[in-house]
Amino acid sequence: MPSLTRRALLSVFDKSGLVEFATGLLDEGWEVLASGGTAAALATAGLEVTDLAGHTGSPAMLGHRVVTLHPRIHGGILADRSDPEHRADMDRHGIEPIDLVVVNLYPFETRPAMETIDIGGPALMRAAAKNHRHVGVVCDPSDYRAVLDEIRSGGRLSGATRRVLARKAFARTAAYDGAVVSWLDESEDEALLPLTIHLSLERAGVLRYGENPHQPAASYRRIGAPGTPHHAEDWWNAVIQHGGVAPSYLNLLDAGAAWALVHDLGDQPAAAVIKHAGPCGAAVAEDPSGAYRRALAGDERAAFGGVVALNRSVDLETAGLMAGAPQADVIIAPGYGEGVVERIRARRAATRILEAATPRRGVRTVRQIEGGWLVQGASPGMADRSGWQVVSRRNPGHLVEDAAFAWRVAAHVASNAAVLARNGTAWGIGGGQQDRVGAVEIAVRKAAGRAAGGVCASDGFFPFPDGIEAAAAGGVELIIQPGGSVNDRAVVDAVDRLGLSMIFTGERQFRH
Repeated sequence: MPSLTRRALLSVFDKSGLVEFATGLLDEGWEVLASGGTAAALATAGLEVTDLAGHTGSPAMLGHRVVTLHPRIHGGILADRSDPEHRADMDRHGIEPIDLVVVNLYPFETRPAMETIDIGGPALMRAAAKNHRHVGVVCDPSDYRAVLDEIRSGGRLSGATRRVLARKAFARTAAYDGAVVSWLDESEDEALLPLTIHLSLERAGVLRYGENPHQPAASYRRIGAPGTPHHAEDWWNAVIQHGGVAPSYLNLLDAGAAWALVHDLGDQPAAAVIKHAGPCGAAVAEDPSGAYRRALAGDERAAFGGVVALNRSVDLETAGLMAGAPQADVIIAPGYGEGVVERIRARRAATRILEAATPRRGVRTVRQIEGGWLVQGASPGMADRSGWQVVSRRNPGHLVEDAAFAWRVAAHVASNAAVLARNGTAWGIGGGQQDRVGAVEIAVRKAAGRAAGGVCASDGFFPFPDGIEAAAAGGVELIIQPGGSVNDRAVVDAVDRLGLSMIFTGERQFRH
């Protein structure tokens, strides 16, 4: 019968906390087995551990690709100690039980390559997790302290703890395999729409509730090192909250929408105000305070309880404006000047003050529908003017810049969408309408004449001249739209009759 000595196998790439953890196990009378670099690191620290080659009688081979793949290792992990046949096999083959497996993987997510695809590590983790009735598995250095404390207090890990650790190990290997599959997809023609998509998420935080109080909710992120955006779209992992109460489901949803919009408005200082996932204000200006002032003026009443985003650090002048404006539930910016956070807190104690890095889009968007999923290529972001065409007799002249601005804003408004803008400010936004004329009429009403001499952007084509006439009632001089209607000729004729100019972009930008 194998020895009753408690035995741990340590084989880690990330050696954070390794020496302290191994020292704790040795102090508790455990035997420690270690492989390769792990054994070397522990020996350098003066710890007496057993190298795996000495334990198995087989050296590492094939350039270290085969180290832990050995019956004395996996037999010691997988054996069901309650099964007489397993115990007999262990006796027959001289296999000693392994009670704890401590392993983390090659950093494939951050250094994807064939040689960073770990084989032995996932095999150890899965074997230990499968046999968690007898074996503990630790795949995250942040768990070392709790595991060691439990061993010190009771001599071993409880069944409940082993189950929790096993679940974490399986989640880690699932995420790891998914990352490898995604990397292999990148070199294929189907990279955008691959045959399979693997999303492995970990809970980042429990939220107070979802869209409504009766709906439980939580935020999730891709499995990986917390706070490190391994994936392009995971910039949320590194967001810092400087003040205010914990963000809600809708706070996060709206903050993401605001952050995407403000970074689509070009290189100038820009501000955006979001309410219920749609913009109610957006502007560019010479400085952050000017951009914020103008964005707020677009629809100050709707801005109450919304999300404010700026693409520049918030200075004291801008903070002063915020203190006297309708309360924002969230402010998100790339940074805050000296004393700014304190000034906002003094007047808006509940406002969530978030600091975030520039968002980076992934290649696709994944959306759940009832009973299934939809996947599409991600929006390219800022307006590409290469396909634009002036189709009116009148030339738009300097209004092209406002057209580009309004077109970018319209891309973030629920369809049907219309945006009236002038001098880098969205003065009227109409969205979420079943008919295009209705969207234009809402935008004209909200603009209240402030867009006179400016532009109207429509996310889809105008099927009839009535939409053009509705925009003209708002005093605009340029209309930008995709074009492509069977009635394009009649629409352009209406533009010419009214003395306006028109640009066809050649592409629509619906948002649902």
